[in-house]
Amino acid sequence: MREISPAHNATAEEFLRSAPKAAQDLASQIRKQKKDGNRPRPSDQILDSSILLTKTLRSQLMDQVASLVDENLFGRAEMCMQFADLLQRALSRFNLPARSVMGTCIYFNGSSREIFRWQHAWVRVMDEVIDGNVDCLFENPTVPANVKVAPYWGPITKVPADRRLRESHGTRLPPDDDVSNVWWPDLAIWLDQNFAGAMTARS
Repeated sequence: MREISPAHNATAEEFLRSAPKAAQDLASQIRKQKKDGNRPRPSDQILDSSILLTKTLRSQLMDQVASLVDENLFGRAEMCMQFADLLQRALSRFNLPARSVMGTCIYFNGSSREIFRWQHAWVRVMDEVIDGNVDCLFENPTVPANVKVAPYWGPITKVPADRRLRESHGTRLPPDDDVSNVWWPDLAIWLDQNFAGAMTARS
């Protein structure tokens, strides 16, 4: 099982030894879930009203991106930028005009009261938005427990009322070595092996 350290100058085990106990416990729980094959997948909860590609392809693509980003020692609850970067690269292989977006996401409860906001990343492609890496926010200690949202892929005009996405125009995702050198090469191979026909059909 490949495991990516959050620090470039330390292995996952070295980083974990100096981490707080709560972080060590989280890593242990995530490792067990990975071993048992029951980590969260975006497709389990996704709100999908897209007209792009096919429903099956969309689900498989999001799950594959999630599985790669989830190789982070502490899972993918803090990996929205890497998730968006990888998904944008993959959609571009299908000749879709996708772009990764940075901005602020504001979350609301059922009474439309704001409960949390933070810097977030998602993907825009034509009139659609993909907010995919949110099904595991419960693992992020900085996110309140009452923030419970499902991944969404569909028209920007129909983003669920439990969130508001405010794009910071002109702000780009910072470069990430793990995305460029580890995950994207693997994802590109997976795309070629599974969807070469679909990519050729759109070229």
